[in-house]
Amino acid sequence: MPSASCDALLDDIEDIFSQEESKPQDRHFSRKHVFPKVRRRNTQKYLQEEPRPPSDSTIPGIQKIWIRTWGCSHNNSDGEYMAGQLAAYGYKITENASDADLWLLNSCTVKNPAEDHFRNSIRKAQEENKKIVLAGCVPQAQPRQDYLKGLSIIGVQQIDRVVEVVEETIKGHSVRLLGQKKDNGKRLGGARLDLPKIRKNPLIEIISINTGCLNACTYCKTKHARGNLASYPIDELVERAKQSFQEGVCEIWLTSEDTGAYGRDIGTDLPTLLWKLVAVIPEGAMLRLGMTNPPYILEHLEEMAKILNHPRVYAFLHIPVQSASDSVLMDMKREYCVADFKRVVDFLKEKVPGITIATDIICGFPGETDQDFQETLKLVEEYKFPSLFINQFYPRPGTPAAKAEQVPAHVKKQRTKDLSRVFHSYNPYDHKIGERQQVLVTEESFDSKFYVAHNRFYEQVLVPKNPEFMGKMVEVDIYESGKHFLKGQPVLDTKIYTPSISKPLAKGEVSGLTKEFRNRFGNHLTSPSDTCAATLRDSAYSRIVLQMSQHDCALWVAAGLALTALLFAFLARVYAYNVTK
Repeated sequence: MPSASCDALLDDIEDIFSQEESKPQDRHFSRKHVFPKVRRRNTQKYLQEEPRPPSDSTIPGIQKIWIRTWGCSHNNSDGEYMAGQLAAYGYKITENASDADLWLLNSCTVKNPAEDHFRNSIRKAQEENKKIVLAGCVPQAQPRQDYLKGLSIIGVQQIDRVVEVVEETIKGHSVRLLGQKKDNGKRLGGARLDLPKIRKNPLIEIISINTGCLNACTYCKTKHARGNLASYPIDELVERAKQSFQEGVCEIWLTSEDTGAYGRDIGTDLPTLLWKLVAVIPEGAMLRLGMTNPPYILEHLEEMAKILNHPRVYAFLHIPVQSASDSVLMDMKREYCVADFKRVVDFLKEKVPGITIATDIICGFPGETDQDFQETLKLVEEYKFPSLFINQFYPRPGTPAAKAEQVPAHVKKQRTKDLSRVFHSYNPYDHKIGERQQVLVTEESFDSKFYVAHNRFYEQVLVPKNPEFMGKMVEVDIYESGKHFLKGQPVLDTKIYTPSISKPLAKGEVSGLTKEFRNRFGNHLTSPSDTCAATLRDSAYSRIVLQMSQHDCALWVAAGLALTALLFAFLARVYAYNVTK
């Protein structure tokens, strides 16, 4: 049995847990026949007086955990799921990194700066003697990098086992769990969608509809981590959406590496899923679609236009173009040409009036000439995209583009500046001043001066901080515009519409707890996170006390049986002696 100070690297968590041994979750629910007798009127007193172990104890389930996530909404959803499972098991999720016993770092591998931040966070955690668990696309794609040696890793498809990895890391073990989930040899989408979750915003549910993609872009490192397309069944996605609305969510984001490719591996498609989801969205709640590459939406333009015109779906779509040069797109292996992109955008702008099209552009891809870049500038000037993600090219290790001859760094920087200047030369919202709009309020602005809402086209609208507005649909008059926002004044005597069918969960509250879990821990699981975590940490300690009580009980039973056997043996000998006599 390894000691708590053991730091030897194990290839997989199965090196510690054999198939015959129970896992923490199994142990968590296995004590069905233990009924501790507690006098109800003294329960509170007992809980207050029960001694609790220190937070630095190696007893799992009582430590504070800080979770940091970088990257896309898919990564953020994974982080929410991991937080929910850990909180449900008894760990306290803290926002104070220095106060935490363990750091769970959920990484992004899209660009070099994101990985640099990840690496720096690891170094800082080591300097502060924190336990560390790594997650996300960086360790999944390159688990053997030097700076990851000796550290625990949980793969992107194994987030449902985060409790096991954290538990063993707390004990001092270094474990890695990077396998793929399969069913009869077929790759699955990943962890179940009905796991406990702590939403960063209780009003917004992020649902991953599939993992991986069908492309093989020469610059993309995410494909190395997320793999090929694997879609979740429609019924599971619909159930997750329904559960979210029952927990007070008023906005759903669909996410994946490519939402347009959804269903191709399981015999369905994106429009079929969307019509099923629209049918369960309460009036006033909204659905936002995620990123889709041009090739996979071309087949469904008519249906997608109908869906984007639906009153409960934002007229918004993120379609990355990356470059307006066909030669560059060919080198990227993007599997479409500029004409395909324009066809998608032109059709949707015609059929969905006012639609917001967001796009991405990479500046300085290997082989990009000045003429190629000029074509990209012209595209932006023509369409005046209100939302444009400008990325300087970074060669990611292990990708074909990293091996190609690179554009000089100063040229890449200059092209990035030139494209940014064109983007900031126009204001896409000036013509909306004076309009009256319905907006859904879901969050607070970064400067804490306004609430942030979105209108029908998912344009950001800043409204006054009236607590009654949060999570509600409000009518406003637009009186000001900026590069990235509008400002709205609530209409006098406006009717505030509540789209949620239930009261939203409190911030930090655990979502999606199963009925079995609730039955075993009681109604306190519906309290806010700090109270919930504290109660569950007490429960974690109580599990150990209960385990010890079970052990003592077993010893008493064994002793009783032994004494009974001796008594029977003595009586038998007496009886035999009397018969003989």
